[in-house]
Amino acid sequence: MPHLDVNDTTLYYEDEGTGPALLFLHGWGTSGRTWGAQQAEFVRDHRVVTVDWRGCGRSARPARGNTLTGVVSDLVALIGALRLDRPVVVGSSVGGSFATELGVRRPELIGGVIPVGAPAYWPTEDGQAQMVAALRRDRAGTVANWVPGWFAPGTSPALIDWTIRQILDSGVHIDEHQATAAGYDPRPTLPGLRVPIHYLHGELDPAIPLEVARNCAARTPGAEVGVITGSGHMPHQELPDAFNAALRTALAHMAPAARAATA
Repeated sequence: MPHLDVNDTTLYYEDEGTGPALLFLHGWGTSGRTWGAQQAEFVRDHRVVTVDWRGCGRSARPARGNTLTGVVSDLVALIGALRLDRPVVVGSSVGGSFATELGVRRPELIGGVIPVGAPAYWPTEDGQAQMVAALRRDRAGTVANWVPGWFAPGTSPALIDWTIRQILDSGVHIDEHQATAAGYDPRPTLPGLRVPIHYLHGELDPAIPLEVARNCAARTPGAEVGVITGSGHMPHQELPDAFNAALRTALAHMAPAARAATA
């Protein structure tokens, strides 16, 4: 199984296919397995890399470095170690925040950003502080009560249960992302973003409303928003065929801007 040692931790990744590179980043507490339907589709004509970021999935669970800056630093090291040629970075939920910050901080490394149900900002810190406290009191119960609300009505119970199991299998130190989420707001930096960005968002996302993506896109030169009708916070899993079609459209729209950026 492929592992990479970076920044005092060990990351699990999968690297398949040839062609333009795509780097997929999962959301809080899950793993690269959430991109299974995209791996199967895009490996036909892309180099597809998925990674379990620190603390999650098959990667190590270090007590330190579980911050936006820490994960972005890991991604910079991963891109260099795998010699990825300006990958388009597709990130779900907090993974979309990582992807956006990678574009802000190291635009020369990537060809574009596609946040999925992201990036998030919250008006107050109260909700996130309460979530962290609840996770400390009763992790299993809190996750079991919270996660079903991420999905649109009618979502397979098996998918919801699998998501809960992945989160409970991940390390407790990733809770730092929840503790600091209320302080994250990408909007001031978006007007200066120097890589193409295309937001994909579930129409019914209850965790991060569609209006967040539209607000971010309005501040980002050249940005577009693709809406996956009938989906919640995890459109790549809830409606994979519709999501894959939307992702192909996003990549096609992004290609001219990416070529212009490297000219």
